[in-house]
Amino acid sequence: MAHPLHHAESSARKFGGVPSDYQAVHDWFDASKEHLALFTHRALRHHSQGLFEAERVFGLTLTNSAGRDIPVRWIGEQHVREDCQGRIPSMADWLRRIQPEPWMANGHIEQHVSGEPCGDPRVAWASEVAAGRTVLGLKDWMAARAMQATQGA
Repeated sequence: MAHPLHHAESSARKFGGVPSDYQAVHDWFDASKEHLALFTHRALRHHSQGLFEAERVFGLTLTNSAGRDIPVRWIGEQHVREDCQGRIPSMADWLRRIQPEPWMANGHIEQHVSGEPCGDPRVAWASEVAAGRTVLGLKDWMAARAMQATQGA
């Protein structure tokens, strides 16, 4: 399948009604094409977790123009199977195939100017730990620091 309309036409043949009954669900599954018009866009919603997310977005069922209640999960399963050679992958199936890049790992805490009122207290705490001036955990260190500030005031 190449277009959400084709999926909607397939749903109408399978479940009854007309393609427009199903168009919004199929548009949702393929919305990530807006950002990357390659098959890899499917990694965002074409998996088992995406099926349950579709239910949260559209409800458990939709009533088609023939008056029949159709489970949204069935519509999603049809869409995913048509795009993924008959299978429904898990999100892990997609994520395991991501090629790691250095920027994806090893986050860091940005350095803040000392004395900055909205600065991240973890920076000061990490500095104290690194310098050997405290062995307290962050929560205890912050509590002790607050206690010192109230006693000094």
